[in-house]
Amino acid sequence: MGIFTHLLLALVAGLLVWVFQDARMAAAVAEVQLQASDYRLQVSEEKRAVDHRIHQTAQAIHLNYQEALNDSIKERARLAEAAAAAQRNAGRLRDQLREANVRIATASSTAVRDYAATANQLLGQCSQRYTELASKADGHAVDARTCRAAWPVIHAKTLAPAADTAAKEQAAVADPAE
Repeated sequence: MGIFTHLLLALVAGLLVWVFQDARMAAAVAEVQLQASDYRLQVSEEKRAVDHRIHQTAQAIHLNYQEALNDSIKERARLAEAAAAAQRNAGRLRDQLREANVRIATASSTAVRDYAATANQLLGQCSQRYTELASKADGHAVDARTCRAAWPVIHAKTLAPAADTAAKEQAAVADPAE
């Protein structure tokens, strides 16, 4: 009877150790699951914060774009008005040149010389203004190229690896056994 008692006690002790180890393992699994849950919550909160920042940035970009578009529309209207005024002035100048040609035909040689000197002076001023305008246009072209070259561009290929990494991290958190 002593052997059976010892076997029974050993069996009961083994069973108690088994239950104790099972409880420890269950506690460890629960701890890991809690950590995984906390990590998923943290990732979710960070994602929500990033999404919020992205949304705010997108709104700011949209507002800036809309302002720029509205300014561009106003500027185009102003330029159209200026072009129409320039056309009207060019028409008046053509009329004055026609009248001047008629007057030159009947004018004295002194008056024709004075007219030629004045015309040369005006052409010199026009040439100077065209040179200044060309210089400003070249500067504007350089500025425009610089802006286009410096504008940030995000390609879809750049975003794909980051999305794959995030998906793998989420899968690892969802199944901590891996």
